[in-house]
Amino acid sequence: MSTKVFIDGGHGTTGIEIAERLAGRPELSLITVPEELRRDAGARRDALNAADVVVLCLPDDAAREAVALIDNDSTRVIDASTAHRVADGWTYGFPELEPGHRERIANSRFIANPGCWPTGFLALVRPLVLAGLLPADWPVTVSGASGYSGGGKAMIADYEGTAGAPSAFRPYGLSLGHKHVPEMTRYSGLAHPPLFAPAVANAYRGMIVEVPLQLRAMPGAPTLDDIHAALTGAYAGSQIASVASLDESAAMTGVALEHVGATDRLALFLFGNADSGQARLVAALDNLGKGAAGAAVQNLNILAGLPETAGLRL
Repeated sequence: MSTKVFIDGGHGTTGIEIAERLAGRPELSLITVPEELRRDAGARRDALNAADVVVLCLPDDAAREAVALIDNDSTRVIDASTAHRVADGWTYGFPELEPGHRERIANSRFIANPGCWPTGFLALVRPLVLAGLLPADWPVTVSGASGYSGGGKAMIADYEGTAGAPSAFRPYGLSLGHKHVPEMTRYSGLAHPPLFAPAVANAYRGMIVEVPLQLRAMPGAPTLDDIHAALTGAYAGSQIASVASLDESAAMTGVALEHVGATDRLALFLFGNADSGQARLVAALDNLGKGAAGAAVQNLNILAGLPETAGLRL
């Protein structure tokens, strides 16, 4: 028997990408609502309650409304908005977060899909906190650049409108109160919010997330080998996340925004200088792939008891 799936908000960028990953999969059946009824509360309520798994690709308030429309105790929900990422009763949908977390997702009814920036950040930082290499109270900075599709319809319009793109590279989140910071803080295990310095690039998709570390100043002065061992241990055997060897990273002259292409992969790198005791940890991902649609499909597969990578672009 197939798993019935409804994508609420399926006409948006993330919803379309999710539907593409679900197409042609006989183990799944997609519930749809006619376009003229997609804003009709009654039609949406019927679809939400008929589904085994619902994926919400909606603004935060609409996502909360959709959850309230579910009046049964069996429909499971994956929310791709920011509405529930640090909410009680919701499981954070980053299977690679730590040992045992994949099982927590499988046994949960409500899953909050991670943000794209937190995905790269947590992939780099959480293993170091768990290994005791990065103290929970350490002042951490995270920066990088994302394709403009990560900013939704408004930012896409900014870059693709008739007025032309605002710039090739534009820092934003300058108030230091970005909506991704709470989930970065909670799920990394850090005691204080990281200093988050995001930027948008004049490219539709792709993402680089970087965490610089002054290893020589950290307790115990961990080496590059220590950091690399923690990362490789965390993702050993993963078909989605990979960690480049220190030799591979040392031979690189840069990491492109589109390093992983339009895939659901997550590529991690450790660049460093042993003499200066400094390191740059870098994650490359597609903000619409592992940063959004790919993560939602990965979580859907886990909830449905299907192979975790089914339908993913790897």
